[in-house]
Amino acid sequence: MKKTLKIVLPILLGAFILYWVYRDFDFSRVRDVLLHDTDWGWMLLSLVPGVLSHVFRGWRWKQTLEPLGASPRRGSCVDAIFLSYAANLVLPRVGEVSRCGVLARHDQVSFAQSLGTVVTERLIDTLCILLITGVTFLLQMPVFFRFFEETGTKIPSLVHLLMSPWFYVSLFCVIGVVALFYYLLRALSFFERVRGVVLHVWQGILSLSRVRHVSLYVLYTLLIWACYYYHFYLTLFCFPFTAGLDSLAGLVMFVAGTFAVIVPTPNGAGPWHFAVITMMMLYGVSATDAAVFALIVHGVQTLLVILLGGWGWAHLAWTNRR
Repeated sequence: MKKTLKIVLPILLGAFILYWVYRDFDFSRVRDVLLHDTDWGWMLLSLVPGVLSHVFRGWRWKQTLEPLGASPRRGSCVDAIFLSYAANLVLPRVGEVSRCGVLARHDQVSFAQSLGTVVTERLIDTLCILLITGVTFLLQMPVFFRFFEETGTKIPSLVHLLMSPWFYVSLFCVIGVVALFYYLLRALSFFERVRGVVLHVWQGILSLSRVRHVSLYVLYTLLIWACYYYHFYLTLFCFPFTAGLDSLAGLVMFVAGTFAVIVPTPNGAGPWHFAVITMMMLYGVSATDAAVFALIVHGVQTLLVILLGGWGWAHLAWTNRR
C-alpha cells in the first residue's frame, strides 16, 4: 500500500493542480498554435542545452567519485543521469537513488558512497539556485512588488483567499514539499540503523574536498545551470506571443519554475505550469497564451526526458554486452 501511494499520490497531486490551472481552457488553441504559430527550429535548438546539462552533470559526478577510488566510465555516468531523470517521471525523487544503483550494477561503484556524492551535489545545486534567485530578485524587484500590489498580497482578505482556487493549489504544493521532506527524514533514519552505511555516505559527501581540478568542477557547475536556463529561455522564441520577452523576464520565469519542480510531481507537472503562467502574465502575456506556452514546452521537455532515458538504458545494455 505504501509503495502504491508513493506512485499514485504524486500523480494525483500533479493532475489536481493541472485540472485547476486548465479547468476553463480551450484546448483547440493548443492545436492551432502547434500547427501555425510554433517555430520548431527554435524548439529543437532549445533541446541542445537540455541534453548538454545532463552530460555536464554526468561528467561532474564522475569527478566527485574519483577521490573515493571509483573509476566509472564517463558514458555510464551520463547514462545514469539520463535514466535518473526518466525514473523521476514514474516516482519523483527516486532518480537520485536509481542512478547510484546503475553505477553499482554496471561499474561496481559503492552504492552508499555514490549516494553521498549525490547529497553533496544537491547541496551545491541548492546554493546555486539560491544565488540565482537573489540576483534575479535584485534585478527584477519592481516586477515582484507589482505582483504583490496587483494580487493584494500585502493586505489579503481571508474570505477571498479561502474562496480562491489558487490558494488551494499553493496549499497542495506546500503539503507535497512537506511530505517529501518527511519521507527523506524517514529514509535517513532507516540508513542510520544500518551499520556502516552512514560512514560510506559521509565519505561520499566529503569527496568534494578531495576533488582534483576544482576549476573544472566549477566550470561544469556553471555550464549545468547555464544550460538549464537556455533550455527554457530559447523556448520563448518559439511563439510570437513570447518572442518579445527579454532575458531577465526569462530568468524570472526560470527561477519560478525551478522552485516549482521541488513539489514531488512527475517532472514538476502542475506546479511548474502554475508558476510559469503566473509569472508570464506579469510581463503582459495573456492567460490563454501563457497556458499554451506552458503546456507545449513542458510536453516537449518531458518527451526529451523520456527519449534520453530510453537512450541511456539501451546504451548501457549495448556497452556492457560488448
